[in-house]
Amino acid sequence: MDLFKHGRQAQIQQEAPLAHRMRPRTLDEYAGQQHIVGPGRLLRRAIQADQLSSLIFYGPPGTGKTTLAMVIANSTQSHFITINAVLAGVKEIREAIASALERRELYGQRTTLFVDEVHRWNKAQQDALLPHVENGTIILIGATTENPYFEVNKALVSRSRIFQLKPLTEDDLLQIARQALADAERGYGALPVHIDDDALAHLVDVANGDARGVLNALELAVETTGRGEDGRIHITLAVAEESIQRRAVLYDKEGDVHYDTISAFIKSLRGSDPDAALYWMAKMIYAGEDPRFIFRRMGILAGEDVGMADPQAMGVVMSCWEAFERIGMPEGRFHLALAATYLATAPKSNSAFAFFDALAAVEKERESDVPNHLKDGNRDKEGFGHGEGYLYPHAYRDHWVAQQYLPQSLQGKLFYQPSDQGYERQIRDEVARRREAQLAAMLETDDWGLEIGEILSTSPENKAKDAWLQRTISRVGENLAHQRERLFELAAVQRHHLLLDVNAGSGLLTWEAVRRAPEGGVWALAADAAAGEALRQMAEKLPELERPSILIGSPSELNYLLELRSETNLEFDRILARNLLQLAIDDWQLTIGNLAGWLADDGRLCLIQTVPRHTQRLYNLVQWPDAALRDKVAAAEEAIYHDETDSLVNWDEGDVTAWLETANFAVQTHLERQTEQRQMTSAHLQRWFALDGRAERPSYGQRLQAAGLSATAVQQVSKLYVRQLQDQVVTWETAVLYAIGKPIEAHHKNTV
Repeated sequence: MDLFKHGRQAQIQQEAPLAHRMRPRTLDEYAGQQHIVGPGRLLRRAIQADQLSSLIFYGPPGTGKTTLAMVIANSTQSHFITINAVLAGVKEIREAIASALERRELYGQRTTLFVDEVHRWNKAQQDALLPHVENGTIILIGATTENPYFEVNKALVSRSRIFQLKPLTEDDLLQIARQALADAERGYGALPVHIDDDALAHLVDVANGDARGVLNALELAVETTGRGEDGRIHITLAVAEESIQRRAVLYDKEGDVHYDTISAFIKSLRGSDPDAALYWMAKMIYAGEDPRFIFRRMGILAGEDVGMADPQAMGVVMSCWEAFERIGMPEGRFHLALAATYLATAPKSNSAFAFFDALAAVEKERESDVPNHLKDGNRDKEGFGHGEGYLYPHAYRDHWVAQQYLPQSLQGKLFYQPSDQGYERQIRDEVARRREAQLAAMLETDDWGLEIGEILSTSPENKAKDAWLQRTISRVGENLAHQRERLFELAAVQRHHLLLDVNAGSGLLTWEAVRRAPEGGVWALAADAAAGEALRQMAEKLPELERPSILIGSPSELNYLLELRSETNLEFDRILARNLLQLAIDDWQLTIGNLAGWLADDGRLCLIQTVPRHTQRLYNLVQWPDAALRDKVAAAEEAIYHDETDSLVNWDEGDVTAWLETANFAVQTHLERQTEQRQMTSAHLQRWFALDGRAERPSYGQRLQAAGLSATAVQQVSKLYVRQLQDQVVTWETAVLYAIGKPIEAHHKNTV
């Protein structure tokens, strides 16, 4: 490169927009998207280790897709080629592939190809990449604002990890804006810029999660504001309002948001929530949606979901539609609002589906799918979880169920207030009652946040790995498998979560965690050295980036063990443990407090705990010929499980709840009774009635004697048990407690 060209590039860089100049160069500078690039996550580990596979970044504009690719470019040792799909075609693809082949053959160097706006390429252009991605000639990184499951070649999608980027939070945008104000080289750190807090808050609020938007507005404000008498560039709220006046709404009439928003609108109408219906309709109108499209969908809903419960609904919608055609915008918005509020408050009946029942009989009951969440789940339910968790109102009493339809930021917001006139007088109390029920449901959900969220990442199918994991996690009994499934269900583990299995000895939870969080990360702590080494040996069968990190030691040593790994900034989304009390009963409070320090602020402590106090009673397994002896044995055996000096049994589910609450957790518990078939062997009976005192704990027979039974009576009980139980299969009952703890407030993070 000659000096003149270098100088021109430096000048171009200096004159580039602020948003371009402030692009992060390293992961440490990157703001937001902690669910995929936070400490311990798979993508962060892959970038740091320079072991990337093909990736697709999907998300709205301004969320950092291209920026993340540039960070990867600065971090990788491979040759990095950048193409914009808007400007490039097959010719550029062939040149990139030729360069990749040459570098691999001559220098043994890999090539990473970044394709911005990859969805803009047609099928032929995308197909041209496929064989070279397949054989490893290039590593593809694609960025797209469109849903890759139907805008990107399915073959490419199946060979790529997909990460969904979300709109940046206000804290993220504040961090980005302050970085720009402080950076003397690329931002405005060399200028005497002073921005009022309310002005910066306005820029962040109106930017609506778009980093580019807030930086562009900040640039306009600074560049167009002169210096005051004190020599400073003072950005006031008035200046900020002029710099960014209208909130940008993410909406594409032919894209994902279009279908998701109309889906949310229709489901809000069906769910009898006028506030949410008005909100989603306002969003569509604000973004420029065709009102006739909205009227058409309301006409369908009037027949499908209101039906005979209010036959006037169809007439109201058609009349509003006709009036709109005659009047037009903007006054026609009154008719849109009237039709929507009428449908939302109308009684619901899906009796018109009787026709489809008849049609199903004609067609031999051919199955059809039904979407089940506010987002349209027809096209990408498996990929992103859209459609999961939607409660169909017709399946509930009165064809309504307490369910939130508004976005998180508007929970509890009221738009429609029924008056006390005419038909509205009849529905006013019902609307109020439903809002109260929805508020209760919202508080319960917000309190826990354990609902199944949107899937933010996915991976190409690896049948060999999946089969190995499935074999690994299936080598447990039916009850243990149930416990594992139940805990993960309550924990609502996501694919991008960072997980810690505290008592990992058997691997019961560890391997399921690996399977459920492939784009996150899994750490496992085994107290027993042999068990930990066995886990490590099994983990060797997985690719390096996908292996769980195995630690060997007690929970009290967790800080020290992570310090040895130089992992001091991990924040786990879920900490899992089975029978943690048996491992740390003597220092339970210390253990829980220590674990809490490693939880993310919205993390969960998820426990499976067998409760010995509720275990099977032996005296209930036999038939007693002597009622008086049975009563004595029953009293003695019950005393064993209520011995306040025995740390194994002197607690129950109430104590666990109290201990977690003392550790500043909000607690949700579920106690289950489980039964299994057990064969009673002679070894069992000998252990129960051993009298030699060599065991660490008194035997059952010794406990009976201590409770007042004579040696003769104990001998009689022993013979009865041998006669009725030896070599017999009995139904054995245990009690299992599931406890989910949510930090009431951010715990003090551990420093090691």
